[in-house]
Amino acid sequence: MLKSGTVLGERYEIVGRVGSGGMADVYKATDHKLNRYVAVKVMKPEFREDGTFISKFRREAQAAAGLANPNIVNVFDVGEDQGNYYIVMELVEGITLKDYIGKKGKLSVREATSIAIQVCMGLAAAHSSGIVHRDVKPQNIIISTDGKVKVTDFGIARAASSNTISANAMGSVHYSSPEQVRGGYSDSRSDIYSLGITLYEMVTGRVPFDGETTVAIAIKHLQDAMEPPSKYTPELPHALEQIIYKCTQKSVDRRYQTMDDVIADLKHSLVEPDGDFVNLSSMVNHSATVAITDDEREKLRKIKKNGPGGAKGTASAIKTMRPEEPEDEPEEETDDIDDGGEGISSKLEKAMTIGGFVIGAIIICVLIYFIGRAAGLFGTGKQSSQGQGASPTAAVENTSSTASGTAVEATATPAITAAADADGAKVTVPQIVGLTEEAAQAKANEAGLGIKKAGEEGSEQYPAGQITRQEPAANETVDRNSTITFYVSKGSVKTTIPDVSNMSLADAQAALAAAGFTNITVENVASSDVATGNVISVNPAAGQEADPDTQITITVSNGPDDAKQVTVESWGGLDQETATRLAEELGLVVKIEYGTSTRLNEGDVISQSISSGTEVAQGTEIVFTINDPSKASTESESSTQTEETSAQPVNTMSSWSTSSMLGEPSNYMGGAYRLVLQQTVDGDLVESVIAEGSSIEFPYQVTCNGAEGVSDGNIVMYELSDGEYQLRVSWPVVFTAGS
Repeated sequence: MLKSGTVLGERYEIVGRVGSGGMADVYKATDHKLNRYVAVKVMKPEFREDGTFISKFRREAQAAAGLANPNIVNVFDVGEDQGNYYIVMELVEGITLKDYIGKKGKLSVREATSIAIQVCMGLAAAHSSGIVHRDVKPQNIIISTDGKVKVTDFGIARAASSNTISANAMGSVHYSSPEQVRGGYSDSRSDIYSLGITLYEMVTGRVPFDGETTVAIAIKHLQDAMEPPSKYTPELPHALEQIIYKCTQKSVDRRYQTMDDVIADLKHSLVEPDGDFVNLSSMVNHSATVAITDDEREKLRKIKKNGPGGAKGTASAIKTMRPEEPEDEPEEETDDIDDGGEGISSKLEKAMTIGGFVIGAIIICVLIYFIGRAAGLFGTGKQSSQGQGASPTAAVENTSSTASGTAVEATATPAITAAADADGAKVTVPQIVGLTEEAAQAKANEAGLGIKKAGEEGSEQYPAGQITRQEPAANETVDRNSTITFYVSKGSVKTTIPDVSNMSLADAQAALAAAGFTNITVENVASSDVATGNVISVNPAAGQEADPDTQITITVSNGPDDAKQVTVESWGGLDQETATRLAEELGLVVKIEYGTSTRLNEGDVISQSISSGTEVAQGTEIVFTINDPSKASTESESSTQTEETSAQPVNTMSSWSTSSMLGEPSNYMGGAYRLVLQQTVDGDLVESVIAEGSSIEFPYQVTCNGAEGVSDGNIVMYELSDGEYQLRVSWPVVFTAGS
């Protein structure tokens, strides 16, 4: 666990821990380059020695960084510092869906549907970029304070997808698809299954499969039928229940095939909650044993006597007799059915026994034959001429083709399959890049492999309809019957470069990513015309059309070339005019936002974006939040401001204190709390507990002393959850000198 004050990458200063998962800890941190709070996910020490895990961690984090969607937590950076591997993401103030469900018990139908739609939209964006989450669960879904739903943990989810189930997976196995728990191939439809389990939990307040161990839960995913959610929520609409059923089918082919299909049905369910529009394949057990009634047994006796066509006629009669009314005819007994009608005659029983021995002998002979051929005991001259390791015969291939040409398992006996696998278990992956889907299908089948289309993408190199990339790559060695996933070219796809001039770097990167550009580099240059940290220009220029893979270079202002370093002071409690004048005298660029505080005069500064004592270059932008209720009510950003403390101009008295009214954080669940004062003293972060207890009522008046001469700090609230204190909110406060 990292201590507060630790700096990663010479940029991100840890403020406190927000939470912890199976593979990483999440911290709130300050980005000193862009003067903003971020979330930093740091890999736990036990995974740092696994080179494969680390490489996947980096690769998937970089892939997730290319996603730009309102329902996905943005990834800003990924790096390593002294053995600490970390991902930097946007900080979303809010509550996880897991905690939200725990707080409310279960969600209303409309609320659950709305959340599910937003989750689907985020996952659909990921799937269209070729990224499968593989760890969709309420713990990885965040509901922000402004009501937006965001999916997180894309990087670690795929990196961990090949891990076996262990105690560390306890939180995830409840939501894992059958193909995941048995270690098989998983794709976007695995996310759809996990979404269905999550939706089940939202409307019922419980997961459908639970047990004492992860293995027990995994087996239930594979074998057990899911209890209807309407059992726990009787008022659940028929349409939504059917959607949950279709998402959680154990066979991937029976589920929804895309997130867009799920979204369409979820929206339809809001309009027609009791409609029967969900196309759900029925699960029929054709091999189930059916008890024969006395009436049906009587019909069989009559069929036997009258001879309605032999065995075929008997089978037909059994199939159709249940809908008919029993006929009122006298009972006729035969030699093959005893008086009790409970068994088979001794002659038939003997015949079946002898037949069983004969069939068993034939099967044993077949097994001996094929095992002998596999071992070379019955080899032919032709086989010998093929050389060692050649396939004994094409007749024992254990693959066949479906109507579409995809290789699937043939219904061979274990001996035949073993014979084929013993001589040809590994095959070389052919090159299908540059081919059409039809040509690739034929080439893969020749090698004993299947293919699966993963999506489409723009390409300058390959015309529309040709395959642009494949996984596994050509010439790799894989098991026979493996599947090659591939992407098909949509041809050249030009996109207009948006105008991001004078935006902050983070906003510019998000705008470019939203336009489809992911190959983005940053250059820093001196500028006296653009505020420090803002974008000067992009290359190629805004308005031009370019391919999504084009490298976009963002030029960011570093401030004037000879910019002087100045120390930010504390202007909290001053009126707007005075604070602005003092900041501009230092060479800072002032931006105004509005908030509300009942403890300050209207027009006074509630807070400032850069803490006092921080050294910055002249030309750096600083944001003052001004107390103005009338203007604050019109700004969505200001509506989330909590009531801040009053602040007075610093004087020379020796006792530094604050008296602040704290508003209730949206993610507080009513549990045990701890309030911690954080201040930077002589460059070091100093923490002290100022209050704690079993619960806290808001608004809460807090009064405490701070370090001598330090005019600002943060009061951080932690709540006890799962045996650990989790960070809930941080309030900036101003300390004044008094008697």
